[in-house]
Amino acid sequence: MRGWQTLFYKEVLRFWKVSFQTVAAPVLTSVLYLLVFGHVLDGRVLVYDRISYTAFLIPGLVMMSVLQNSFANSSSSIVQSKIMGSMVFILLTPLSHWAWFTAYVGSSVLRGLLVGLGVFIVTLFFAVPEFAAPLWILVFVVLGAALLGTLGVIAGLWADKFDQMAAFQNFLIMPMTFLSGVFYSIHSLPPFWQTVSHMNPFFYMIDGFRYGFFGQSDVSPWISLAIVGGAWLAVSALAIHLLRTGYKIRH
Repeated sequence: MRGWQTLFYKEVLRFWKVSFQTVAAPVLTSVLYLLVFGHVLDGRVLVYDRISYTAFLIPGLVMMSVLQNSFANSSSSIVQSKIMGSMVFILLTPLSHWAWFTAYVGSSVLRGLLVGLGVFIVTLFFAVPEFAAPLWILVFVVLGAALLGTLGVIAGLWADKFDQMAAFQNFLIMPMTFLSGVFYSIHSLPPFWQTVSHMNPFFYMIDGFRYGFFGQSDVSPWISLAIVGGAWLAVSALAIHLLRTGYKIRH
């Protein structure tokens, strides 16, 4: 196996050995969201004048699960390695910064997709969404997982302890995820909050992903693709630079 493949395999084994916590638990959490919000609002809210609220909610929950777990995978792995001292064994290998980046982000994408698939399969018992543009579904779910996996690399390198990583997740990732239109269409918001939502890159990930199911969205999927793709290239450049310089891992 090549170097990046070995590290990728290690990272996959790391989360898969505790899959009850890393895969099954997030699926259960999303189902609980669906039960609560779907029970309260289904039949009372129609989105785009034709889509039931439960059907509308499912893609948002799937994407939210993908994003949160992709971030959690790379960030927790790096922070854990730094705190436990096992990072030194990876530093001793002749792996390039590209190999690190590919392995950490690739394993994060895989975990995010597994959780998202689990959420989607379970929620099929409640509603079956349409598949208007399957290619858009695939593009946005992979790109969104890669973006959050890359952000996780940056957070993991920056954080020196678990509470710093938790602060990054609780005060940045979680608010941006919940305020991105997972549970609502931004057209239902006042004009000021619509403007605020358009400044949130997470909104474009979820809106573009939802377009793949229903063929309708709050903004053009091409605009969403340009913004999400540009955001991923920007954070990837930063993450690769930090890995190349050994930020907080080489002293």
